[in-house]
Order: sequence, then structure tokens, then C-alpha cells
Amino acid sequence: MTWLWPSFLYLLILIPALIIAYIWILRHRRPFAVRYSSLALVRDSVPRQSWVRRHLPFLFFLLALSGLIVALARPVRVISVPAGKATIILTIDVSRSMCSTDIQPTRLQAAENAALSFIQRQSSNTQIGLVAFSTFAEIIQPPTSDRELLDAAVQSLLVGRRTAIGSGILTAIDAIAQVDKNVAPSITDSNPGIEPTPVPKGAYVPDIIVVLTDGVSNTGPLPLDAAQQAADRGVRVYTIGFGTPNGSEFAMCQSDSQYGFGFGGGGYGYRDPGGFGGGFGGGFGGGFGGFQRGIDDATLKQVAAMTGGTYYAASSAGELENVFRSLPTYLIMKHETTEISVFFTAFGALLAALALLFALLWHPSP
Repeated sequence: MTWLWPSFLYLLILIPALIIAYIWILRHRRPFAVRYSSLALVRDSVPRQSWVRRHLPFLFFLLALSGLIVALARPVRVISVPAGKATIILTIDVSRSMCSTDIQPTRLQAAENAALSFIQRQSSNTQIGLVAFSTFAEIIQPPTSDRELLDAAVQSLLVGRRTAIGSGILTAIDAIAQVDKNVAPSITDSNPGIEPTPVPKGAYVPDIIVVLTDGVSNTGPLPLDAAQQAADRGVRVYTIGFGTPNGSEFAMCQSDSQYGFGFGGGGYGYRDPGGFGGGFGGGFGGGFGGFQRGIDDATLKQVAAMTGGTYYAASSAGELENVFRSLPTYLIMKHETTEISVFFTAFGALLAALALLFALLWHPSP
């Protein structure tokens, strides 16, 4: 159970304060004396009052006040229900290091093959979208259930330079926002807006993001900042670190020889505007350059943990296939929040009525 207005719970400090005041009043009531000829006659004539009758109305009053204070804090309960329709955004790193051949034929080709198999296994009511990121990110294919469009989009990927994991997550959020009105678009410097009210902890929409990368974010928004936006919207992010520990020298991707470095092609995506002469300057030149960077496992784990997702590591094409099979897409649950303050209000009102009733019955006014 979580609270929409938790600051009202501070009012519960009134309960011990009232108990102290009640005890003080009982102990400091002004005594009075009346002369009688015989105390025995007084004892027989005065009805004996039990402890319960004396203090139960006040106890009911305290419980009623506690219930009403809790109701003011607006408690909500998160309920898990199967999602009738789900959206999955595959967010794939297409930086230059994805051309490494430590995973045959290349990391990018292995990732494409795994994505194609994943798409074919999904049910017809699951919408899948594709986002690619390198220097920046773009929606290659908006969410759709058309498998032919998705296959063509996956096979159209070309490589670019740098790795903008944060941009990939934010763009994936925007792709979900296009089809799910409950998800607000991302907030960026170029697209400012009003941050939505964060969902209660443990509440999730029936849409997930799957981020596959082989490197470290080195441009664009910070991945953890992007993950916080996903968490505020109830979007789970599942991260995959893809590549071997030692890596390998960059190879010439098949797409490089056909199109030059860029990313897009085939009517999908786009080319990186920083390229020239069939390649990027500054170390990439015409096609080869150095070894792949290490995977930032720590950040990927944090991104997953912040959003309610899971981090997976894959160092071979077979492991990547198994990771995609392990994704919880067979029964995606959505988490709805139900406010239950009405129950506490009813509880408080009932006890308040009982306190008043017993007070009138057991302590009638003279």
C-alpha cells in the first residue's frame, strides 16, 4: 500500500497527544465531597461502572480519528491484471562497435537475427516497435503488429558512431506514448514539457522497453536520468549487455560496404550527419579502427532496477536468443492503482458513531 498524500500521516501524532491529555484530565479532576450518614448506603446505591464502559468510547474515538487521518493520506493499492494489449519497443545499439566479429558474423547481425526470431514468436495482439541509437536515436518502426514491416525495419539497420543509451530510452518512451495515452512523452532540452505525476511505487503500464547495447553511453542524456523518466511513467526497461569480455577488432559491416557508415537505409532510419566519404572521420576513416569498448554493466543494472526490469548479459548469439526467450512477454501484466481511502473513511465514521452511542448510553448527561 502506498500513499498519494503521505504528509497527512504526520497528523497521527495527535493520537498519543490525546491519550496523554486524557490521562492528565482523569488524574486532575477536581474532587468534591458530600456528607452522608452511612457510606454503606452510598456504596449500595451507586451502580458500579466497569473499566470497559468508562474508557471504551474514548478508545473508539481514537480509532475513528486514526482511520480518518489515514483516509486523508489517500492510500492506494496496486493491483496486477493481465494486459489485453501490450507494446514492446526493441531499442538496439547501432554504434560502430556492433560491427565487432567476436560474435559471428557480427554483433549487429546476431542481434538482428535474435530480434527477428523474437518478433515471430509474439502473439498477434502484441505491438512491437523498433528504435535504433548511436549518436542520437530515432524510431525506425512505430509500434505495429505487422510482422513484415517489423522484419524489414530490423534488416534495414546501419551503423553510426558513438552510443547514446539515454537517447534510446527516451525515444522508446515517445514510441510508447504514441499508442498508449497513459504514458506521457519524454522531457528533453529540445522538447520541454510538464513532468507527469510519478506513478505509485510498484505500478506499471503494460508496455516495456528492451535495450540492447554493447558499450558505454558517451553522448546524449545520462541513461539513469532517462531511466528515471521511464520509472515515473511506469515503463519497465529490460537491458541486455551484448558482447564478449575481450571483444575483437572492428570489422567492415556488410552495410558499410553498401552504404558507407550511417544508420538507416531501406526507407527506415537515417544517416549520421557526421559522416563523410563513406565513413566517419576522427578514427573511423574508411572502415576499421580499434577494439570495442567494454559494456557498462553497472549502469545497465541500475537502469533495470530503477524501472522494475531485469538486466541480462549475453556473450554469444545463442545466449542472446535465450535472453529474448526469457523476456516476460508471454503474459505482460499491467498494474492499476485503486484508491482505498473510502474504506478508511467508512471505518472512521462507524467507530465515531459507536463512540458517540456508547458515550450517551453509559454516560448520560444529568
